[in-house]
Amino acid sequence: MRSVGTVLFLVVLATLVATGARRWRIPAPSLLVVAGLAVALLPGTPEIHITPEIIGLVVLPPLLYASAEEISWRELRVVWKPVSVLAIGLVLASAAVVGYVASVLTPLPWQMALVLGAVLASTDPVAVTALGRRLALPPKVQVLVQAESLFNDATSLVLFKVAVSIAVASSAVSWAGAGGEFAVLAGGGTLIGAAVAGVVVLIRRRTEDPVLETVIALITPYAAYVLAEAAHTSGVTSVVVAGVLLGGRSDRLTSARIRLQLHAVYGTVVFLLESVVFSLIGLSLPSLIRELGDGDRLWPLYALALAATLIAVRMLWIFPLSALLQRKGQARTNWRVPVVLSWAGTRGVMPLAAALSIPVATADGTTLPGRPLVLVLTTSVVVVTLVGQGFSLAAVVRRSGIALEPDHTEREEAHARLNLADAGMRRLDEIAELEAVPEVVADRLRRALEARQEHARERLGDPDGAAESAEHVYRQLRRDLILEEAAELQRLYDDHRISDTTRRRLQRSLDLEEARLTDV
Repeated sequence: MRSVGTVLFLVVLATLVATGARRWRIPAPSLLVVAGLAVALLPGTPEIHITPEIIGLVVLPPLLYASAEEISWRELRVVWKPVSVLAIGLVLASAAVVGYVASVLTPLPWQMALVLGAVLASTDPVAVTALGRRLALPPKVQVLVQAESLFNDATSLVLFKVAVSIAVASSAVSWAGAGGEFAVLAGGGTLIGAAVAGVVVLIRRRTEDPVLETVIALITPYAAYVLAEAAHTSGVTSVVVAGVLLGGRSDRLTSARIRLQLHAVYGTVVFLLESVVFSLIGLSLPSLIRELGDGDRLWPLYALALAATLIAVRMLWIFPLSALLQRKGQARTNWRVPVVLSWAGTRGVMPLAAALSIPVATADGTTLPGRPLVLVLTTSVVVVTLVGQGFSLAAVVRRSGIALEPDHTEREEAHARLNLADAGMRRLDEIAELEAVPEVVADRLRRALEARQEHARERLGDPDGAAESAEHVYRQLRRDLILEEAAELQRLYDDHRISDTTRRRLQRSLDLEEARLTDV
């Protein structure tokens, strides 16, 4: 009963914090961590213990899936090379340097220092996505940051397994075996995720039941994760691949009403899970600190040093890589994007889940030395990056000058709306010429499209461009025009004339209008 009360309390706390975060325009994950930490320090607050099963099986799959669905497949194909370099090379470098610093600076044995380096090596997709939602980053930069955090799991997971096997069994490192395990984790997870996506596409194309569609959407990430883990591959990679593949096809799988329903349901689920998990990070830190020994009292300095090391390694990796890519493209060297990429490498839920899964004892039954300190340092680094980088990331983006101005987004959307209205007008003219359309219906449709054209031109600063059976026919023809506008919207996106964000926003607007026509 206490656990149910704790969850309800976290939901209420998260709702209040999220409301404040939106009002004050600060990232909700960072504020949630601070709120959880503040509540944990209050007298009488019960100790919170998080199990890796709760995070790994209950929380991560839907959050990863939602993050992957937001990635534009078009932009992902453009940035896959730097993503691969970051997801493999930067993870290896971060693990090695952090492990070395931890072995020198902290009382951890070198085996546990290596485990800590592997745990903290990769950025967290849940935190990165949650922080980046309101930053107005250019599409390619947004996809690069998100894709790196989503696809670096296989590398960090292999490193973590190798490091834990050394710490627990003191076995020798087989790098050939590690390379084979990486191929199995990443390749197997990719195949299973693609297979799950294929099956889901076949099912969703054959159903129009909103309840069934919602259930399928909710169980898809869990199915991808559980099947991959049962096959001893990467469940995270499987969920990410399924999310990316299905996210790019969502507009073609279901009707407008079902898409709107899925958007509302998944938005609620993501909000609740993100709110609870980020609050738990802050709530769990004080209880972990109480388990430390007397020799670990300098843990705050250790945590700050490790967080600074992660940021420094990321900068030293990204800046030369960016310079090399710009030189190959014969472009003028620009340091604004590397600065944002370097500062966007926050840690979050996944490092915490990995640290919690570290065994308690070694192979001979003795207590694994340094495990409490690893848990505290992992949680502390997560808190430091979420709070320090999270609160300042928006300012870094603004100072860099790469953030999309509101005027840019509004003009792009207005241009797209004008193109959609023009496409609808052309289709109406074709229908009016070929079919016996009641004049009152055609006139009503034409006035509606002209009003939309006028509104779009006004937003673009061009006011000079402004100038019972019948109802059924009107709705039928308006649906036909919406289909034509949706096709025009897809053409604009395919021709690289609008961003994925604008496409999704306008598609939702068309879905809303189509749903209203259905409800009449």
